[in-house]
Amino acid sequence: MTDQKEKAKSRKRSFIEWGAIVAVILFLYVTGLHTQVIGTMQRGLLATGFIKPSIPELTKDFPVANRDFYFADINDRVTSLNEFEGEVVFMNIWATWCPPCIAEMPSIEALYNSLKDQDNVKFVLVSVDEDFDRAKEFMARRNFDLPIYHFRTKVPGTYESTVIPTTYVISKDGRLALEKRGLAKYDTPEFESFMIELANI
Repeated sequence: MTDQKEKAKSRKRSFIEWGAIVAVILFLYVTGLHTQVIGTMQRGLLATGFIKPSIPELTKDFPVANRDFYFADINDRVTSLNEFEGEVVFMNIWATWCPPCIAEMPSIEALYNSLKDQDNVKFVLVSVDEDFDRAKEFMARRNFDLPIYHFRTKVPGTYESTVIPTTYVISKDGRLALEKRGLAKYDTPEFESFMIELANI
């Protein structure tokens, strides 16, 4: 009889514990906080330094990048990659509802702060959010100073990734020097040196 009572208590305790876990998960999804929670966990993973972009040799003959890619800035002024000819472009495709995008954003902000005064280096963060105001609010809430844009035309083949975030680095002479699909840590000395070297050749 005692065993049955203990088993019943154990089942009840398990039911309450699982109920609490399910309730927390439902709360996070209903409120939309799950994106931030998952993003924070993934940021912890990035902090280990294991997930970094593979940096190519600068002697490599990079493929030509498509510069006919149009997007609009926060003032709705339409521009394209053509305007950045002669400059190294760090372009990140992201969204506010994407946990890996949120996870890597602080490292992009740190890289941007290190390089924003560097000649011939530009940052272009293109949001795929349907409501661009959400991207603006996200940046303001996080106190990020990154230059953000949103799509204006169909994405040309070169940048037609099914994965976000996806990051591209385009050289001054319009070549695709790097493509990284998925999250990565960008504020490393190696990556910063790569960007500076590209800007100086």
